[in-house]
Amino acid sequence: MRIAIIGLGYVGLPLSFQFARSGVTVLGLDIDTAKVDALNQGRSYIKHISADAVAEALKSGAFSASNDFSRIGEVSAIIICVPTPLNKNREPDISYILDTGKSIARHLRKGMLVVLESTTYPGTTDEDLRQVLEAGSGLQAGRDFHLAFSPEREDPGNPDSKVAVIPKLVGGYTPACLDKAVQLYSLAVKTVVPVSSCRVAEAAKILENTFRSINIALVNELKVVYSAMGIDVWEVIAAAKTKPFGYMAFYPGPGLGGHCIPIDPFYLTWKAREYGQNTRFIELAGEINTAMPAYVVSRVAEALNDRQKPIKGSSILVVGLAYKPNVDDERESPSYFLMEALSTRGAKVAYYDPYVPVIRPTREHARWAGTQSVKWDHETVSGFDLVLIATNHACVSYQELSDWSPCIVDTRNAMAAIKTKPGQVWKA
Repeated sequence: MRIAIIGLGYVGLPLSFQFARSGVTVLGLDIDTAKVDALNQGRSYIKHISADAVAEALKSGAFSASNDFSRIGEVSAIIICVPTPLNKNREPDISYILDTGKSIARHLRKGMLVVLESTTYPGTTDEDLRQVLEAGSGLQAGRDFHLAFSPEREDPGNPDSKVAVIPKLVGGYTPACLDKAVQLYSLAVKTVVPVSSCRVAEAAKILENTFRSINIALVNELKVVYSAMGIDVWEVIAAAKTKPFGYMAFYPGPGLGGHCIPIDPFYLTWKAREYGQNTRFIELAGEINTAMPAYVVSRVAEALNDRQKPIKGSSILVVGLAYKPNVDDERESPSYFLMEALSTRGAKVAYYDPYVPVIRPTREHARWAGTQSVKWDHETVSGFDLVLIATNHACVSYQELSDWSPCIVDTRNAMAAIKTKPGQVWKA
């Protein structure tokens, strides 16, 4: 079997290699020429995917990368793994999906299967994408070609998170579409879970990420409340998680990051308004999580004031640019918002992240593009008035940080087990 996977990022690339390992010939398509060239030369641009994995896929002949979308005509199934961001008004931007659909439609043939994996609101697959595919091809979904939705489930940084063993939800436009999609994913994934429609699969993915967003908002709010009471929220969570039922531990932080949790719930709030429904829980969680960077900055101000220093003119090192530990993905990272806020208040801001040595260009934080991570040594770190731990990478020596830095604001409880000086560490 020969398939195409469109979008070779954090979702599409691992999926491509899993299919390739399973005996399927995969054509990886991406508009980013740099990614295509890197892969065809045996190089990886994602931390948890090794160059050896790329070389193995190329050598076997089961994988190749291209930016020539006319080659869609060579395959029998197409999987779409493109971004679904929010626009500047925090409304869904499905332009990547629709543009990809138009590219596919030019080469769509009878009997082909098209599967969308990008997280989006219910109705995107059977309404928006279907209309684009049908208009551009003259074919009819469910009769001439098959259409389905199967949400991506990735957990970057978790070594136990493997594409092959994470259960795969699949919803089809028709029962025949569902059967085709189940057959496809069963080639590469151990457990495939069929559901009754594309919309159920889309809604399930939104639920998964909204569940996390709301529970993170809860512990973020409690962090602020308990801090005012002189109670350590991290100790409270550790105590609560000893209950073997009815509780699941979530942890506070400096805000939400990544391409899913800060974005996906707002796809549902936007779609709900079309049906005259309000999603107050989701919107409140968004407000709480969005406010976290401001709370962290206030704690930075308190820590500096305690040392007779204002934020203006102080030098601050942000440790961790990636949105979560042990990954190189900095999309929507709260570290950017912290750096922006501190810089706006007159601080001289730098960052350290071994997984993000240079900040890549982004639409939202263009001013930081090209900024390099500082060195990790005594001379460099001790030169900052304050160090702000935004992401707790396991490879960072927090004992060295304690030895070198006069003042630390810790948003991740990274210093909990480290020997520190009295008054040196502030939790935020």
